[in-house]
Formats: sequence, structure tokens, C-alpha cells
Amino acid sequence: MNKAELIESIATKANASKAATAVLLNATLEVLSEALARGDNVQLIGFGTFSVSERSARTGRNPQTGKEIKIAAKKVARFKAGTALSSALNKAKPAPAKAARTKPGKNLKDSTK
Repeated sequence: MNKAELIESIATKANASKAATAVLLNATLEVLSEALARGDNVQLIGFGTFSVSERSARTGRNPQTGKEIKIAAKKVARFKAGTALSSALNKAKPAPAKAARTKPGKNLKDSTK
């Protein structure tokens, strides 16, 4: 699902216009980004927690040349799913029905052999 599809889905569920939904979604994403940039965690009970983690500097290797390169330390955004989201993702799903299989190389139409 991309951003346009998300806006359409939210607008349908909320019975709101796509334009108003787009403004609200953009504002939500902006506030979320600003909070993470300040180093704050954003916790949405039941959905999950957005946080900032620091990766230390390390030495890597250029796969084309094999030469060692230095990779700078940086901050990365992380997301940890909440219990309600985890439960929704891991609901017991019925196993798909298996199609009848034949042995490889057997032609069912040619039964004269």
C-alpha cells in the first residue's frame, strides 16, 4: 500500500474527503518525524512504538573492489509493534487447500501404457 492508497482507505473508513485526510496524514507524519528528530519516542498504545537508535561507526567493505571503507555513525528510526498489532498479524489462518498432485512425468491422458 502506498501513501495515496492509504489516504483513500482512511478517507473511506472515516467518511471524510481525500483532501482533508491527506492534510491530516501529512501533519501526523510531520509531527512523528519532528518528535523522532528530537530523540523522543512516539508510543501509540496497541499499535506500536517509534524510537530512535544509534548505530556506531564501523568498517565495511566495498563489494566491487574489496577495499575497506569507514561507515559513519548514524541515528536510525525503529518500530516495535504493540501487542494488538502483533495479535492481528498472527491470527490463526486456515491452511490453504492443497491441490491434487500427480507424479512428475506421468501423463494422465495417456493411460494405455
